[in-house]
Amino acid sequence: MAVYTVHEPLLKAGVTSAPEPERFMFVRDGFSFAALLFGPLWMLWHRMWLVLLGYGVVVAVLSPVLHLHASRTVALIVWALLALLLGFEAGTLRRFSLGRRGFRNIGLVVGDDLELAERRFFDAWVRKESSVRKDSWVRGASAGESGAGGQTAAPSAPLSTEHPILGLFPDPRASP
Repeated sequence: MAVYTVHEPLLKAGVTSAPEPERFMFVRDGFSFAALLFGPLWMLWHRMWLVLLGYGVVVAVLSPVLHLHASRTVALIVWALLALLLGFEAGTLRRFSLGRRGFRNIGLVVGDDLELAERRFFDAWVRKESSVRKDSWVRGASAGESGAGGQTAAPSAPLSTEHPILGLFPDPRASP
């Protein structure tokens, strides 16, 4: 099972509703073979300009140093380690770039593949949004009747668990 972080875009200026689900980004946490094999192209594909600039600076500094002061074997090992580091840190670099572009990390989701992770996240998101809307309508109506006026925002309700919790974590609803 793969773990994905979910990133929500900033709302466009003048828009007060929820962001469009098509603009949400899911970043897989783990090793990226594409980043290992095609580092700079992978960065261009994901529009990671600052990361690409940093990578270019590292390559520009390492190239002459390795050419002048290291054997070919050592240079090959250094380039392989740099590519391996890029493969391991690919998810972190994408999250950094999304954060710089204004995306907000709103959670984690687990799934066998990206499609299943998206389905799980949006199913829980829709259930949460509908319960928040229902709670805020009920609370707003009762506040309006009591004279407080205005509609109050309901706190986000925890997602209901259909299955018991496995592992070392206790049931949060159980009393000690």
